[in-house]
Amino acid sequence: MASRPLSASSSTSGFFQALPVLPPQYSSPGSLPAHLQSQYKNATDASDDKVLARILELYLPSDNANVTQHVHLLARVCLDPSVLVHSTDAETNHPVLRPLTTFGEENRNDPLWTTTGWQKLKEIGYQEGVIAVAYDKSQTTYNRRVHEFALGHLWSCTATMTGCPMSMTDGAATLLSRHLGDEDGDQPGRKKVFEEAYRRLISRDPTTAWTSGQWMTERTGGSDVSGTETVAIRLTSEELAEEANAGRDVDAVGMPLGPWKIDGFKWFSSATDSEMTVLLACTAKGGLSAFYAPMRRRVGRSTPSAGIINEEDPPRTELNGIRIQRLKNKLGTKSLPTAELEMKGTRGWLIGTEGQGVKEISAILNITRLHTAAGSAANWSRGLAVCRAYTKVRKVRGGLLQDNPAHLRWMADETVKYCAGTQFAFFNVALQGASEQHWDKMAANTKAEKLIPRDKTQVAALLRLLTPVMKAQVSVASVHGLRQCMECLGGVGYCENNEDGGLMNIAKIYRDNLVNPIWEGTVNVMAEDVVRVLVDKRLGNGNILENFFAPWIQNTLKNCSSEFRSKVALVEERYQALRALVDGRQREDLLYCGREILEHIEAIVCACLLMYDASVSHDATAAEIAKRWVQSKALSPRPKPSGRQWKDEVSLDRNIFLGSQSRQRQVLEKL
Repeated sequence: MASRPLSASSSTSGFFQALPVLPPQYSSPGSLPAHLQSQYKNATDASDDKVLARILELYLPSDNANVTQHVHLLARVCLDPSVLVHSTDAETNHPVLRPLTTFGEENRNDPLWTTTGWQKLKEIGYQEGVIAVAYDKSQTTYNRRVHEFALGHLWSCTATMTGCPMSMTDGAATLLSRHLGDEDGDQPGRKKVFEEAYRRLISRDPTTAWTSGQWMTERTGGSDVSGTETVAIRLTSEELAEEANAGRDVDAVGMPLGPWKIDGFKWFSSATDSEMTVLLACTAKGGLSAFYAPMRRRVGRSTPSAGIINEEDPPRTELNGIRIQRLKNKLGTKSLPTAELEMKGTRGWLIGTEGQGVKEISAILNITRLHTAAGSAANWSRGLAVCRAYTKVRKVRGGLLQDNPAHLRWMADETVKYCAGTQFAFFNVALQGASEQHWDKMAANTKAEKLIPRDKTQVAALLRLLTPVMKAQVSVASVHGLRQCMECLGGVGYCENNEDGGLMNIAKIYRDNLVNPIWEGTVNVMAEDVVRVLVDKRLGNGNILENFFAPWIQNTLKNCSSEFRSKVALVEERYQALRALVDGRQREDLLYCGREILEHIEAIVCACLLMYDASVSHDATAAEIAKRWVQSKALSPRPKPSGRQWKDEVSLDRNIFLGSQSRQRQVLEKL
């Protein structure tokens, strides 16, 4: 037998595999070209990220083209080279602080520089309505929050951390919306200022849209705001007149500045390039109060052009008593300008009642914690999408990875965890929507009608209990999941792949995602928050587990298919273990085992959601995912059913990770 002649590879030849192609994560059959529509019976069949497709089918009515077409199109925008070039720009050219002018004076005009790519990504986010769709009250027949977070699920990775200011914008819009009806009281002009800020926060017009910052963290306490040292003092009428005479009485868009002067130092402030912020400060009455402050204020008259005053010249502005001391040098989120800020004479408006700032700011935290968990799932989704694309083309010892049983089992296990985390995140998203909209209009006509409580009191109680659990558990699980995705690609996964729009840069996604278990409260802080809920006699009629959580579990399991009978028993066993851990314990005891409480609740909720989804979708792969999740969380090991060997599992592993291989997916991947 003649030996094959030796042939040396070079830098541009000799590569032994086809290049991986990342398909759109979501596809709506009705939005595909006519010749492809008949090949797919539903969006789950057509989509690369099948759990996202199932979630939309679960929480949205069947006639939801307004949402599915939008999500379909954005899935393609996210992979467009003309958009990805902005992602690469933002990732490779980081923000720069220029604190001084040429001659050494403090630079109050433009000390912070961000890339064109960063700015363009924010503009695309505005135009796509990644926040605004949640506030479009003309849409009443579907869950607007599900629409919003489905967009975010696709956009997050391409958006390269612009999702951070967008999440705080969402929180600020939610907070201000609750105060649009407030009278001015002793703050003349406040109502109009809040209305204008809210209009800009929910705008889809890049020329008027705003993002918001959120300033709470100080050196004294981190997540513990009780040590806040920022101080707000009410200006006297004489001081207000003096400010007006100096031309420092309106913000950048001509709205009056608030009657409060704020001084202090904020240790960690993301989205420093935003147009406004919500912050906490102490006042003379004691306690913490919430304040709205614009980032910039006008200075005197407009600067003449060539010696001639032009009414169209933009007004000269400067930072509103804010000095950016330095930018944080972080492990990840490099494109996001995170800074230490000093405030001296920052003008602001009191939000709500003086001394009730923590209560006010909680409206933002509930939203940003949703974004933290959902963003973690979105990062995880992109990582697994890259793994699927790579698995289909990577050759090892003469065969493709997609035919390697050990690899398929590993990735199937990771996909099960991802499905559980994503279902958990979107259940909380759906609950948030149910708290804001009429159940009869947006839930009654969906497959989730027996999953989402009709009673808003129960919805609010579930949100209060589950939001910190979701935030803690999904964000941590996604970190572990993305590390597995990096390993899946071997050395390629460890590299900063910013070529080709950075689509294969799992290392960057991993670094950025590492902040999520920390941002908006560490896991211990979330556990403490859950314990606070469990011992609060004002919540859930004094026992939130028995009066609200248990009925939801029972109702959900009651609506699951009979094929899950043995798995339902495992979930009920887990709930009894949770009750045994919690009942009769003092707060200090509960805090000691707080992380165990989080794990119990996560295991129960995800099991209920996965089994319910599989039952209403009649999807065999979804059913297998649910069974594997419940089995993996069983308190005591149970043997697998007899008669099923590992060889029988391989096709199930393949379907869980890669989806059905019977259809011609290569065509769809090019669309």
